[in-house]
Amino acid sequence: MSILKLLPAAAIAASALAAAPAAAQPVPAATDAVGEALVLIPLKLTKIDDLDFGAFVSSPTGGTATINPVTGARTTTGGLIAVPADDGFRAYFGGAGSPNQQVIIAVSPPVALTSSTGDTIPVLGITIDGSPFRTIDPVSRTFFVGVGGSLSIAANQPEGEYSAQFWMTALYQ
Repeated sequence: MSILKLLPAAAIAASALAAAPAAAQPVPAATDAVGEALVLIPLKLTKIDDLDFGAFVSSPTGGTATINPVTGARTTTGGLIAVPADDGFRAYFGGAGSPNQQVIIAVSPPVALTSSTGDTIPVLGITIDGSPFRTIDPVSRTFFVGVGGSLSIAANQPEGEYSAQFWMTALYQ
């Protein structure tokens, strides 16, 4: 075999070896990590005003009384006669906590208002003034919630002062 025939074969073999990909070098996994914790001050919720449906005159036909949770305005339906000098108002709560944090508001309404003689007025519902999700103000660290509701006043509802408690909770999200 002549050297001239070996030289091209050697060149081809050398170029094939040079073109082979290099094996990747192992890369160590990251060993650093960060642990974080956000400590929040306890939420505080304070009642500013009670929910007051105002005064009504009993009539032979029943009706409903509603307090708007945003405006505090009272509306009535049916035969219910509202006393203008005592038109009621919404409940209002103020809360405080860590700035820019979101809280969720929940209200647990009573089933009925009860008088001292045991007569009742059914509660149709209790509502808040918007979304149950509130963001705590970054400067004042506060949030506020208005609460309204609706009552079903029966025909010839017995005279008396009726009341019941309801509960509001606020939790960080």
